[in-house]
Amino acid sequence: MTIEAVLWDVDDTLFDYTGSDRVGALRHIEAEGLLARYADAECALGRWRECMEAAFGRFLAGEVGFLEHRRERARAFLGGALSDDEADAWFGRYVALYEAAWTLFPDSVQALTDLAPLARQGVLSNSSVRNQDRKLRALGIREHFEVVLCADEVGHAKPAAEAFLAACDAMGLAPERVVYVGDKLDVDAIGARDAGLGAVWVDRGGVEGDVPDGVTRIGGLGELPGLVRGLIGFGASSTFG
Repeated sequence: MTIEAVLWDVDDTLFDYTGSDRVGALRHIEAEGLLARYADAECALGRWRECMEAAFGRFLAGEVGFLEHRRERARAFLGGALSDDEADAWFGRYVALYEAAWTLFPDSVQALTDLAPLARQGVLSNSSVRNQDRKLRALGIREHFEVVLCADEVGHAKPAAEAFLAACDAMGLAPERVVYVGDKLDVDAIGARDAGLGAVWVDRGGVEGDVPDGVTRIGGLGELPGLVRGLIGFGASSTFG
């Protein structure tokens, strides 16, 4: 069966979330006069990531909304009680610095452009639609995607099969006609594979170890158009894994 569409993860796949967050968070911590609480910048950033992962995990589990997860991050990092307005204002100051640091990976635009004549494209992200749609527009790549689906509206987060299948349904395609591309082996690639999609793992860091069956690993997005071109007319099962 022919591959007709590519579904994308956004953060740390097309968009350099880790780099942008690192720059924005450190500037925010410094601007708020909080860096002196920590032995060094890496300790401060480590705590920042801990707070993010704990609160974001609760968002993905459906325990809190996207806005409330941000409030939890602010309260956890500061270690004190904040009203909703205070938490929103504090986190908003971080967001301004984070957004000023937003950047795509150098190979993202070319890959999207090269894929345009080959396959339809969409987004499936473990975030909020409002957040990701705004980000994609600010980065100048929103026009590449027919659909932008996120966990907050889908009601399921990757790696749940329901999330991937909802994105396929939104594009009117069977899972075997769709390739999913993401940076996380477990959440993105294995989740997509188990839902019946083609699975591409973007391993920019060159992680050691074997690649699971049914997953194709690439070191950068420049490899993707050729991979998809080779699948047209052949079907996912003939190449992936």
